[in-house]
Amino acid sequence: MDKWEFRVAFGKRVEMFRKMQDLSYRELAQKCDVDHSNISKIEKGEVDLRISTVQELAKGLNVHPQELFDFKLK
Repeated sequence: MDKWEFRVAFGKRVEMFRKMQDLSYRELAQKCDVDHSNISKIEKGEVDLRISTVQELAKGLNVHPQELFDFKLK
């Protein structure tokens, strides 16, 4: 799994949790310190993340950060 595939897999987890909670990009952004336009990019694997951003996403989604990394590596 290369860097891009890893970011995409991570983004799919973020998207899954966001949709499970029926949150829009803006609603999730209001729950954490991440701009709504960046949430879309994160879900598509278009940006590298800082660990603080992972922490904010987990807080906004009300999940443990570890759950965002629960995907299979190829």
